[in-house]
Amino acid sequence: MTDVNWVALIILVVLFAMVAVMGFWASRWRRPESMESLDEWGLGGRSFGTWITWFLLGGDLYTAYTFVAVPAAMFGAGAVSGFFAVPYTIILYPIIFIFMSRLWSVSHRHGYVTPADFVSGRHGSRGLSLAVAITGFVATMPYIALQLVGIQAVLEVTGVGGSGNVLAADLPLFIAFVVLALYTYTSGLRAPAIIAFVKDILIYLVIIVAIIYLPSRFGGWEAIFGAAEKKMATPNPTTGAPTGVFIPSSAQYWAYASLALGSAMALFMYPHSITGALASRSRNTIRRNAAILPAYSLVLGLLALLGWVAIAAGTKPIGLDGKPNAQLVVPQLFEDTFPAWFAGVAFAAIAIGALVPAAIMSIAAANTFTRNIYKEWINKDATVQQEAKVSKVASLVVKAFALVFVLTMDKQNAINLQLLGGIWILQTFPAIVFSLYTRWFHRWALLAGWAVGMIYGTVAAWNVSSAATPHFGGSLSAVPVWGQLGYIAVTAFVLNVVVAAVLTVILRATKTPAGVDATEPADYFADEGDPRVSPMPPTFEELAEREARQH
Repeated sequence: MTDVNWVALIILVVLFAMVAVMGFWASRWRRPESMESLDEWGLGGRSFGTWITWFLLGGDLYTAYTFVAVPAAMFGAGAVSGFFAVPYTIILYPIIFIFMSRLWSVSHRHGYVTPADFVSGRHGSRGLSLAVAITGFVATMPYIALQLVGIQAVLEVTGVGGSGNVLAADLPLFIAFVVLALYTYTSGLRAPAIIAFVKDILIYLVIIVAIIYLPSRFGGWEAIFGAAEKKMATPNPTTGAPTGVFIPSSAQYWAYASLALGSAMALFMYPHSITGALASRSRNTIRRNAAILPAYSLVLGLLALLGWVAIAAGTKPIGLDGKPNAQLVVPQLFEDTFPAWFAGVAFAAIAIGALVPAAIMSIAAANTFTRNIYKEWINKDATVQQEAKVSKVASLVVKAFALVFVLTMDKQNAINLQLLGGIWILQTFPAIVFSLYTRWFHRWALLAGWAVGMIYGTVAAWNVSSAATPHFGGSLSAVPVWGQLGYIAVTAFVLNVVVAAVLTVILRATKTPAGVDATEPADYFADEGDPRVSPMPPTFEELAEREARQH
């Protein structure tokens, strides 16, 4: 502990403790009548206005791992691996402007809490609903682990968390986990909604100061871009190829574009993204947020460039184990160039930036397990209170799994699984988004398309190797027939849609039952105060009775 940056660590601990207190206080915020329902605990009473939703979604989508990984990718591999995140978050918001208000309306009308709830109501298919639920649940797990990796990176740069001493290595992260688990359990979604205010203010402050001060410290942007261009063109001693990409060439256009498009389509398929949106007060709140959330993309662009600033600064991201670790580049840059007190503020921004998404992700994963696995397959007669209790316990289990994963497995496995999760989650897009507009796709065709996309995406990702791992080494692979390098998730998505469309034609021609639609056209335009709002979605038994009456 002799090399600990005590000033930075103390400031980090103080700010962390402050937001922890806010997290516990959040259970009293707006005086909810009871936290014993998923509507209150898991969706904050569906009552968040424009600004609360803006901070919540911003805190949810722009995570601690974003703060760590995007600049690290720019530092290590350049534009294709790192800067694609900026156009993808720009493409994202017009997409959610179009479909998310419809999902909010139908979910508000029928009491849906998860995307799988909507799919089951729209198609009356337990199999398709379960597929969407399991995909969302599994894809979210490594995402939670990566938030803990972000906290771990900050602790390591301050001098805590990487030594051979088990207590020094793991205790700080364990304490952070316990705090996160307890305030999430007691306060539900209200806790990250409150903490997001502090997190976003800190991040905006840190990025603005850094982007003004650091270029003047290292010769201006011309010198910074020059240093980055030189490093990217330098041959990798292992492969002989250039280290990275400064400006993508024509051969890399599709890789860059497909990464941006596929990531944009996938992000709001994650349960935690949809949870943040469904917690808003009205459909217009969603639209207003789609218009103002791009402000975060500006900050993300500046954040990404810090990876190239670190090149010009000569930053050496070396872990306490003595090995190079690009994930430490931004914390190390701040410790090297700023006073200890400001480095502490930056470290707190990253650590607090992990608490918000980790809480929302664990709540969303728990809600998915409770509604679409526990209630539909284990205890169909579960009461509202039982649902809330199971979801609270499930949120603890999910976070505990993430902690064990981070402490016992190589961080590269968490990164690889998160990349794989992005490929998987995009395969739920047809079942969710297409179904908001049409029931032409047959439920079994959607399930078959999902299965084909999942299998192809997993096998293709398995066959990608890198210097760090022989399998699951990245998200890019040659597109079959065409041969261009592209995002595996997009290729799998195209196969998914083709299979679903072809099988729909066949199944409709053979008059295979398509299931009962529990929704009506007017449901997709319901708004705040709609008198038809139902507190609970219909059970499969009720849907079966409706189908029997129709026949």
